[in-house]
Amino acid sequence: MTIAELSLVLFVISIGAGALGSLLGLGGGFILVPVLTLAFHLDIRLAIGTSIVAVAATSSAGAARNVGESITNLRVATFLALATTVGAVTGALLAGVFDDRLLFGLFGAILLVSGVQMLRKRSSAATHESSPATQAATAPASSGQSPVAGARHLADRLSLHSAYYDEAQAREVPYIVTHTGLGLGLMYVAGTVSGLLGIGSGALKVPAMDLAMHIPMKVSTATSNLLIGLTAAASAVVYFARGDIDPLIVGPVAIGVLVGAWQGSKLLVRMRSDRLRVVFVIALCLVATQMLWKAIA
Repeated sequence: MTIAELSLVLFVISIGAGALGSLLGLGGGFILVPVLTLAFHLDIRLAIGTSIVAVAATSSAGAARNVGESITNLRVATFLALATTVGAVTGALLAGVFDDRLLFGLFGAILLVSGVQMLRKRSSAATHESSPATQAATAPASSGQSPVAGARHLADRLSLHSAYYDEAQAREVPYIVTHTGLGLGLMYVAGTVSGLLGIGSGALKVPAMDLAMHIPMKVSTATSNLLIGLTAAASAVVYFARGDIDPLIVGPVAIGVLVGAWQGSKLLVRMRSDRLRVVFVIALCLVATQMLWKAIA
């Protein structure tokens, strides 16, 4: 296979990876790394480096749209970026030390966990208006009435609280940020996983903001998208310096994932995600089994 033919094949496959990642909210890294290692027999570190560049490109494009719509909390993103970028560098450095089998095993395990989470995932109509954090959004931190008053002092000092306009409710929804220390620690873990395995780790970042810091889901998702790009960019520097990023592979993959993610976002409003989810989970578990087999074989 010539370089031109290989680039074309990678481009087409990356379009599919980007589209599926966009439709299911997993990101293309969950698909790209197994495809590059299992189908093209690429070294797993090169596959992870390629995936990281693609993740940075796609998340940055999506983050720009969310910032323009004033959903992203830039103050929260700036604060949490301190932890997630340090974690990304940590993970990238560990990837150069860990054995290939360990990397295959970790990736396979995370694929299985993600598949289980996707099967258990349910669409929830509950909003944060009824949560203690949102109910206390307009209450002063010193009032003693709010159950989260003791967990929001740092957020008060950093002015992390904000509001966003919810089109579904046709009104502005205020919210307060709590447990910023816990969120910072969870972001370090998410950044480490991202840098180590070349995935966006949005499955870790969004729950950290949504559940631990009581940030509304829409804001958590938009802010996570921006953090994913920052995390990937930080770890990409380490992979590039180590020689684990090949421009001939990264080029068509990054462009293909961008095109696929754009198409996936357009298809999302017209497709029944429940059926697609079941099919994809089956494929995810099969790939995870193969990755785990390479770890122990």
